[in-house]
Amino acid sequence: MKYVILLGDGMADYPEAELGGKTVVEAAHTPGMDRIAAEGTLGLIDTIPPGCTPGSDTANLSILGYDPVKCNAGRGALEAASMGVKLDPGDVAFRCNLVTLDDSRGPERIVMEDFTSGHIGSDEAALLIRDIDSELGSPDLFFRPGVGYRHLMIWKNGPGSLVTKPPHDIVGTAVADYLPAGERSDRLRELMEQSRKLLADHPVNRRRLSRGDKPANAIWLWGQGGLPPMQPLTLKYGVSGAMISAVDLLKGIGVCAGLEVLAVPGATGYIDTNYRGKAEEGLRWLERGDFLFLHVEAPDEMGHEGNMKGKIEAVEAFDREVVSVMLEGLDLKKYEYRVMV
Repeated sequence: MKYVILLGDGMADYPEAELGGKTVVEAAHTPGMDRIAAEGTLGLIDTIPPGCTPGSDTANLSILGYDPVKCNAGRGALEAASMGVKLDPGDVAFRCNLVTLDDSRGPERIVMEDFTSGHIGSDEAALLIRDIDSELGSPDLFFRPGVGYRHLMIWKNGPGSLVTKPPHDIVGTAVADYLPAGERSDRLRELMEQSRKLLADHPVNRRRLSRGDKPANAIWLWGQGGLPPMQPLTLKYGVSGAMISAVDLLKGIGVCAGLEVLAVPGATGYIDTNYRGKAEEGLRWLERGDFLFLHVEAPDEMGHEGNMKGKIEAVEAFDREVVSVMLEGLDLKKYEYRVMV
């Protein structure tokens, strides 16, 4: 038996008047998912337990059968696992976004303009994170580059009680009320403010502005956590499994769950990702393994941007290049299988 989970992150949405009262998924052309709906079972699942903050970390842990109340140590810690950064007891990992802040209204009214810095590329971002680590890092605190706008900060023996805010939840909003609060939060605030001064006239940002791109003019620290207590799925269910995703969060969940994390050339975590390449790599894995978790980030990114047309395109690409390709491949191999989307 082959078990496959195909996850289009962020596909679910509300009905839109612009779409004639349909949701994005209803409006999209999705013959692959239509086939599953016709031949399989439909249902609803609540992946966010009471008291948990809605987010990709909580939801994906739930889908994999983990209790996120017990296992979710924080997005930063899961992404650290993906990046091969070892956390010792007491260490705290933070997601470090490169963001665009708008201070044109004055220092008391700084607004979160873009939580992705215009989807900055990994090469430019790595140069910024390198200099941030060189200038703002210390023996007990360091930065590591990730993918695109998504990076990491590790605080050795860091604080255990903090409140932080995901930057994608406050786009277009003044940031003053959403700065880190709680134990030793003053140091986080200071780092975020120092990053603004460091990045304001950075050569990378000068080049970005000259091209008409948004500057990555600050860091935003959030999603903190320590070592995640997760039992590998191989022990939990007795299956060999693999994870395919472009984003460090899902890769980190895969590492902590004991899954083989498969690399796919051209997987970007954005609408231009290599959808078909993911499905084809997944089918190759299933020739030797039992379980596949294939994650596509593009619909979620389009949703955060408020790009309805782009989200429909992402859902249709997910259906055409992932769901349909996977079903065709499984049928061709004559596997006995179960697929969940």
